[in-house]
Amino acid sequence: MIHLFSATAFFLLQTDAGSSAPPVSNGSAIVEMVQNSGPVALAVLAVLLVASIWSWAIILGKSSSFRRAGAQSRRFLRAFRKASRLQEIATVSEQFKPSPLVAVFDEVYETYKRQTGGYGQPRNITALERAAQTASSEALTSMEHRLTWLATIGAISPFVGLFGTIMGIVDAFHGLGTAGTATLRAVAPGVSEALITTAAGLLVAIPAVVAYNQLTARCRDFGARMDDFARELLNSMEEVALRPDQDPMERETVRGLHK
Repeated sequence: MIHLFSATAFFLLQTDAGSSAPPVSNGSAIVEMVQNSGPVALAVLAVLLVASIWSWAIILGKSSSFRRAGAQSRRFLRAFRKASRLQEIATVSEQFKPSPLVAVFDEVYETYKRQTGGYGQPRNITALERAAQTASSEALTSMEHRLTWLATIGAISPFVGLFGTIMGIVDAFHGLGTAGTATLRAVAPGVSEALITTAAGLLVAIPAVVAYNQLTARCRDFGARMDDFARELLNSMEEVALRPDQDPMERETVRGLHK
């Protein structure tokens, strides 16, 4: 089909070689093609424009929230490793709320308080592990919210553009049949619609796919950080449980784990 379309275009260029059009800049040519597009092409471009705006809103919003989460996670870890008691972290954890590590800490600490009232040895480490896993899963699910839209937009945008391409080629051949003569003037509108919708579909899809891959990789990184922090927190509590002579809120015994 591509060879047939190329041969037809070459033939039309040969038959219309006698007429020459004034040179037009690329920017004004694109604007003119959009203005001269038919309703189908305009509908395709409108759909792609909405998809592009939505995808860029997700990309910018998620990138900003992930940057804040990364910065707050580093600050929270520093504060956590410098503190001598878990109560100290519990009182200031709200300051680091954008960090997903805070959600893990709060859930584990709340479970610990339900077990002991806030003092004493943890009675059930397994329950604390389950609380950490639940909090980590919920935080990761929240971070992945709306990312599937990027995958969807990246997958379907080329096909939406391809639909406009097919309709543009159909319009080009229809114009050729209506004119009765093989000239560029007869097929140019349909060809321009085909080209511009194809380009628009790719321009929408490529950033969405790249951003989806990058942001999902960041989510996996945050998931690994939450798992590491949960193990670090639970290890500190297990160390306390093995030493009944020590204040259960003290954490000096696990300084080596924090390096």
